[in-house]
Amino acid sequence: MAFFRGVSALSKLRSRLVQQPSLTSTVRWLQIETSSDLDLHSQLKELIPERQERLKKLKSEHGKVQLGNITVDMVLGGMRGMTGMLWETSLLDPDEGIRFRGLSIPECQKVLPAAKPDGEPLPEGLLWLLLTGKVPTKGQVDALSKELRSRAAVPDHVYKAIDALPVSAHPMTQFTTGVMALQVQSEFQKAYEKGISKSKYWEPTYEDSLSLIAQLPVVAAYVYRRIYKNGQVIPKDDSLDYGANFSNMLGFDSPEMYELMRLYITIHSDHEGGNVSAHTGHLVASALSDPYLSFAAALNGLAGPLHGLANQEVLLWIKSVVDEVGENITTEQLKDYVWKTLNSGKVVPGFGHGVLRKTDPRYMCQREFALKHLPKDPLFQLVSKLYEVVPPILTELGKVKNPWPNVDAHSGVLLNYYGLTEARYFTVLFGVSRSIGICSQLIWDRALGLPLERPKSVTMEWLENHCKKSA
Repeated sequence: MAFFRGVSALSKLRSRLVQQPSLTSTVRWLQIETSSDLDLHSQLKELIPERQERLKKLKSEHGKVQLGNITVDMVLGGMRGMTGMLWETSLLDPDEGIRFRGLSIPECQKVLPAAKPDGEPLPEGLLWLLLTGKVPTKGQVDALSKELRSRAAVPDHVYKAIDALPVSAHPMTQFTTGVMALQVQSEFQKAYEKGISKSKYWEPTYEDSLSLIAQLPVVAAYVYRRIYKNGQVIPKDDSLDYGANFSNMLGFDSPEMYELMRLYITIHSDHEGGNVSAHTGHLVASALSDPYLSFAAALNGLAGPLHGLANQEVLLWIKSVVDEVGENITTEQLKDYVWKTLNSGKVVPGFGHGVLRKTDPRYMCQREFALKHLPKDPLFQLVSKLYEVVPPILTELGKVKNPWPNVDAHSGVLLNYYGLTEARYFTVLFGVSRSIGICSQLIWDRALGLPLERPKSVTMEWLENHCKKSA
């Protein structure tokens, strides 16, 4: 039945694409193909030679084509807006939002296999899509889920490394320490030391990446139970899928929380390559650091207040509103509190985005989840009021290019509703999710033989002199 449900969904999408030519050009038929082969590794082995040739052709025939001009503003503004790296797994459009291998989030929700009819997509399905560019069948997703469970055992020394830290250490510090401790099992490092051919780099990278993705929920859950539940660890359940297993190991076993975790991991998995965590992972990996070292570096970028820590900041700010004004806050009271926050030199967390210029689709799908499962929750109702109140105020200020809410504006409230109230831990959830995108791209980095990343830097004096000459 699951297979026929998947075929039906694909047929509906094809029908809709015929009626919408603008989408047809975006979603290639390759991306909605299915295959009977259940093994992900063999799928990649077939795809990689074709993509390698495609890259060679692109470089040889179009290598000198200019992509735009770099301005002084870009150099001084954190390289914002520069087109400067290859990232195959996803693309972020300022108006449409993220597309995973050409598919938008609503399209992924329709065509990716779910655990139950009309349920949220399984993260394993998105992993398959990111790696192959093809929508998997339910059978392929089940096979991948089984493989990830078989790789999920975590060595004892990892727990000992985490236990060496104070329980009071930030959850991200403990999580990253666990990832670094996993590094000793790296197949890529072992193969490189033995002298593996460059053409084979992707294979041990694949092994490391799938093992890392599989083990992260176990490590993350251990950190959570260590800090917040007196170290009472819940073992993995081999009858559950990736998202449900993670939720269960954290201590949340309701079917709705399972669905939320599947949705959360899927929508947080990838956001093209320019964000801090993805770019850091790509940069470190370009030096041929193995996936464990590369992803640990990415996590350290994710832990920053301007990146992954934002989801923690949003919930804490929303709770500060409730503490000061109460749950039954009026629109006028909320406006006053927003202005008070802005006038104190702070930002309203969860609004704005470095690339997007409309409401984040990841926000919208979480809002739809809330409308379906928790429409009367006071904090969700407050988030809904913020959606009405904040954008006009930020627009009035005239300093913000995007006044609309992003993914972080909503996720904390959903997690809080189901009992995961510890805001300091939220970024760890983000980290587990982001492994799917970063590791998928890393496998392709190796397969395509992408080089060491080494941009040119200049001094302020060089810029000043250059501008004088240009004038």
